[in-house]
Amino acid sequence: MRLAIPAAKNSIAIRDPLWKHIYMEESLREALLSPQFMRLSRILQLGPAHLVYPGATHTRAAHSIGVYGIACQLLELLCSRGADSWTSVSGRASFRAAALFHDLGHFPYTHSLKELPLADHEELSAQAVLLEPLCSCITRSGGDPQQTAAIINQNIPIKDLETLFFRNLLSGVLDPDKIDYLNRDAYYCGVPYGVQDTDYIFAQLIPDRERGVVLHSSALMAVENVLFSKYLMYRSVYWHRQVRVATALMKKAVFAALERKLLSAEQLYHVDDRGIHVLLSQIASKKKFPEYECARSVQNGSLYKIIYEVPFNASDKRHLALENLRARTDIEIQIAARLGIEPHQLVIDIPERISFESSLWIYNEHVPFMKSSTVFSSETVASFTGVLRKIRCAVALPYLQQAETVVADFI
Repeated sequence: MRLAIPAAKNSIAIRDPLWKHIYMEESLREALLSPQFMRLSRILQLGPAHLVYPGATHTRAAHSIGVYGIACQLLELLCSRGADSWTSVSGRASFRAAALFHDLGHFPYTHSLKELPLADHEELSAQAVLLEPLCSCITRSGGDPQQTAAIINQNIPIKDLETLFFRNLLSGVLDPDKIDYLNRDAYYCGVPYGVQDTDYIFAQLIPDRERGVVLHSSALMAVENVLFSKYLMYRSVYWHRQVRVATALMKKAVFAALERKLLSAEQLYHVDDRGIHVLLSQIASKKKFPEYECARSVQNGSLYKIIYEVPFNASDKRHLALENLRARTDIEIQIAARLGIEPHQLVIDIPERISFESSLWIYNEHVPFMKSSTVFSSETVASFTGVLRKIRCAVALPYLQQAETVVADFI
């Protein structure tokens, strides 16, 4: 897996274990030492997944550099196929910066905090590129910080087609972000499921001013491989049952601190994996905060034991209710009372809704991917989620007699 990116003037080679040499413009290379980017080097890409896959200790920083490398290759290829006619030198520099800085606002512990009442990490990333020293670094690289922010944060209103084009490149089924994380996560976890034939994928892409890229039906396999790889990675890594328990425990601890106003959302926006534990520890040292034990169990690797598991049923009102974090907390309290344990000694996990659909346009069939001649029908894709989404209940104590029966009364 080697990225064929030529060395531009004043570029510096960064050695990456996955993509080998990634050449970066000098002013962006300087930005890697900024406090905002250095924070990403202290956030694990897969959060608590290293408790299951010990090799999964790669960081958000390494991933971001990988996304930058792929974005450079993708942009060069698309420009050679006509995209240079509607993109400017400044716009292309802004896009490269957006690829590098797209995760600056990401929270620690990967998606453990995703359900919490916090700002979107894309919004925080967009804010960060408008501040020093990143703003000046982007400007010196030839880009426009305002355009970089608009490419990252899709909630920023835009009128120009160039920025829309770059947005669509950075976010889609065949985007640099997805190609890097699937390959990188598989590499460090030691599993084969996420590996992509990047050269084949890029060979099939055709630039489109409004859609980003389009595809010929003869290359449907490129999309099918990405979607199936994503499914397998969710099944084996991202939503591994123990990883999900660790995720739920961190979420429970932070949510309790936010609900009782022991912690503010702003305090979480600039911390790393260690920093979030420091914050929770400081709260526990001053206030009554039993949920700190949930975070400590993750930190120590002593995860709660799963006592009940059931597939999510969208027609079951009880399951639908559990998608609300506050309602889930109330049910945890009720189950704990029935079991004779403390609420912080029990956690319910339910994965968020996720889609494996794609709107990538198949130009010779004049339809989006899901309506093309692919084997990935809407029904097939829906079955992926049905297999993956499972509600689990875990407790801190050894297996409790009759626990499964008690939990079943509520879930």
